[in-house]
Amino acid sequence: MCMYSFCHLYRKLNVLRYSSNPFPIDPEAPEETHQLTFRAVFVGCVLGAIVGASNIYLGLKTGFTFGPQLFGAIFGFAILKSISTIIPESGLLGKFLGGPFGPKENCTVQSAATAAGGLGILFVSAIPAIYRLGLLSRNPQDDVGKLIALTAASGFFGVFFVIPLRKYYIVHQKLTFPTPAATAYTIRSLHRGKSGAIAARKKSLALLYSFAITFVFKVVSGYAPGVIYDWHIGWTLFRLGFTSIISLENYGWFIEFTPAFFGAGMLSGLNASWSFFGGSILAWGIISPSLVKNGLAFGIETSEEFPLVSYFGLSFSDPEQYTERPSPRYWLLWPGVFIMLLYSFADVVISLGPLVKTMKLSDLNPSGLLRRRTEIGVDDEDQTPLEDRIPTLWWTTGLFLSTVMSCAILATMFNMNVGEAILALLLGFIFSFIGVQSTGHTDVNPVSTVAKASQLIFGGIAKGAGIEPKSAQMLNLAGGVIAAGSAAQAADMTGDLKTGYLLRAKPKNQFIAQLCGSVVSIFLTVGLFILFTKASDCILYPDALVQCPYGAPSVSAWGAVATAVTLPKLPIPASSGYTAIALGLFSVVCLVVKHYWIPQKYWTYVPNWNAVGLAFVVPQVYYSIAMAVGSIFNYVWLKRNPASFDMYMFAISAGLLAGEGLGGVLQALLAICGVDGGKYGTAIGCPGFEFCG
Repeated sequence: MCMYSFCHLYRKLNVLRYSSNPFPIDPEAPEETHQLTFRAVFVGCVLGAIVGASNIYLGLKTGFTFGPQLFGAIFGFAILKSISTIIPESGLLGKFLGGPFGPKENCTVQSAATAAGGLGILFVSAIPAIYRLGLLSRNPQDDVGKLIALTAASGFFGVFFVIPLRKYYIVHQKLTFPTPAATAYTIRSLHRGKSGAIAARKKSLALLYSFAITFVFKVVSGYAPGVIYDWHIGWTLFRLGFTSIISLENYGWFIEFTPAFFGAGMLSGLNASWSFFGGSILAWGIISPSLVKNGLAFGIETSEEFPLVSYFGLSFSDPEQYTERPSPRYWLLWPGVFIMLLYSFADVVISLGPLVKTMKLSDLNPSGLLRRRTEIGVDDEDQTPLEDRIPTLWWTTGLFLSTVMSCAILATMFNMNVGEAILALLLGFIFSFIGVQSTGHTDVNPVSTVAKASQLIFGGIAKGAGIEPKSAQMLNLAGGVIAAGSAAQAADMTGDLKTGYLLRAKPKNQFIAQLCGSVVSIFLTVGLFILFTKASDCILYPDALVQCPYGAPSVSAWGAVATAVTLPKLPIPASSGYTAIALGLFSVVCLVVKHYWIPQKYWTYVPNWNAVGLAFVVPQVYYSIAMAVGSIFNYVWLKRNPASFDMYMFAISAGLLAGEGLGGVLQALLAICGVDGGKYGTAIGCPGFEFCG
């Protein structure tokens, strides 16, 4: 689930919303002879790697990720514009790093960054679930080859089959793609003479300062988390004599000074952030205590000296405990997953309705994609020169080879037959249409949730074939990785092509940058996954007695669905199942009423049930608190000073997100080296006087 909505740029995008044609050619701008350069691809991959590292951290925390487009565009401008003025064009160094830097080369930077920062969704959802269910080796580092192969199959298939989608969704349908359009607008404004240079410097410095300060804060806070980072109010009041208030701590209600989720609230806006916070109140402030009081869910005592109880267990040694003695977290998991599934599917169906009505039979004719063209007609909507377009032979050959590679990998490493492998690829292709359509209209990519439909399909196949549970779960999750990963990659790459279309950049150059970034992403995400799981074993093997710092809600959801559809008896408490059905249907009713009976200007007051469902799955309520506060701060800032808001808001919030994410990566490295806060830090302020970093 991508957290960006870029509300601050929507006012500027109102013009683009009704005119999605390429920006007018500036007659005074110099012609860019070099758009695809070594420096652009290299810097883009490095910036994408930074965002990718942050996304693994943030995704394992809450399932959220954020796009690298604007981060790559702004930081890429700051780096390469400086380099272009310092290094002369002549000489060997100048050949690789020198020369003028323009908006189309800037587009290449963000293309490489977008691809390099992608694919992290696989390692915060389905792949960790494979380990939780004991389907691969105990340690991910023992499966490096399998992980790289599975990631490559998802990534390359998604990059190649997205090419024909460009003409339909970007050129013909003219979908808005808010974030990519905002990126194109930003790049154009950065390169607009002296005023653009001044604005670029201000934004770059704001991004750099917020990134550096947050990074240092995150690393330092790891040595005194109970003082600097987490304020356990319930525990503190309990120690002062207010004994009953310890329940506040037990249900996870404390304050965490997390810059990343404060920034996430700034970007997500009031509706999404307060829907998330409202869902936390409903799930962990009302339903969870009620379940415990009425004997429908149970906790586990974690301390012999203090009345500390854990309500967050997800795995039990006795299968009967899933239905007879579930934890509140496990009980709430099913309503949360069902709400997100039904709400996302309903939203997609409602969004696709107008498209289906206006679709012509000629739109479905694939011959137009393969026909070789020799000239561009005057009335052709796509005026991109033929020599700048991606040759049909490139993407068809790549699509064929990536299909063969995927089938071979799934058959030899994950025990799937060719038919099942092709089905997974076809599902990825189908889900990509849903993801691109939703992203193009709303900037929200529901692929991670919608792709759980693949789990239901593979679950039915496994039961029909009589496959034993463990093999069925591997089929379920490996197929889900391919379907979800390729669809998510396709949605990201289509948005990237939208940026290039508006800036009149060469699609051929963007495609090459995307391939380079994808190679980086494959190895980067695998390495980061191994790093985080080695530093925090609880990501893969959670302990019911200890609350893991990484909630990994998407991992829990994927693992729970895989288990449910492959076991003979559904491991769902009856009361949880009935509640899931009721709330899921209610969320759909709310969505229908919103779209057909509530004027659009009032939609912001209707709860986002996808965010509400996420709150049921995420037990860390302090994330929703931080996002709610961040959204309020942003709202006040916009009202008080719109000019500084437009200038600095994105830069600061992106710096907060990336800074904490990269700080989390360094903390993981320190933990592996044995010099982290767990060894040299203090437990002051932590519940039970046990280190809580």
